[in-house]
Amino acid sequence: MKAFIVRTLLILVSLVLLVQLWIFGSLVWWRTHPVESTMMMRLDYWSDPSKPIKHEWRDYDQISDYVKHAVVAAEDGKFLQHKGFDWEGMQNALERNKDKGKVVAGGSTISQQLAKNLFLYNKRSFIRKGQEAVATWMMERMWTKQRILEVYLNSVEFGDNIYGVEAATQHYFGKSSRSLSREQAAFIAAILPNPKYYDENRQDRKLNYRKRMIQKYMRYSHIPN
Repeated sequence: MKAFIVRTLLILVSLVLLVQLWIFGSLVWWRTHPVESTMMMRLDYWSDPSKPIKHEWRDYDQISDYVKHAVVAAEDGKFLQHKGFDWEGMQNALERNKDKGKVVAGGSTISQQLAKNLFLYNKRSFIRKGQEAVATWMMERMWTKQRILEVYLNSVEFGDNIYGVEAATQHYFGKSSRSLSREQAAFIAAILPNPKYYDENRQDRKLNYRKRMIQKYMRYSHIPN
């Protein structure tokens, strides 16, 4: 029995180490290569192979600065200041959730969201959050802030099987992400909390309010150059 337990623990430890090596190797490769597929994209495709994934990579300088400012203002105002984790934001999110008696705020940074999108899944669990923290820590030390934002904009979900800002702007506006207006960029950022719902409900009052707030504050957001 003791030998079985030891063997099981060794197998588990080996699997955990293999996962870390896979994440590390992927981050090394993606430092200089486009991210063509993420775990979230694969999960979407596997759930229904008949629905193709819409995704087009665009380099950082091919994406409108309006979108960059809007997304940072909407998702992570301290993006350039933190090292992957916004501890104050997490505390505020916990207090809001406690007051409401349910999860209404996440407190995740752009780096944390990207780590989840690249390697993990949506279901909440301590194991997932722990692995997300490890992947975020590695990413922040291996990539520049510009690279993190570039990959995030190219891989985040913007609708049903729609990933990346280029596919999103083609879907919503029929144009390139390079030529988005300030208002259009605010809309793209505003749908991020629930893109599949907002794709079908583009006149939702909460969405329009969020878009107005993003337009108001995006001028104050700071992005990597």
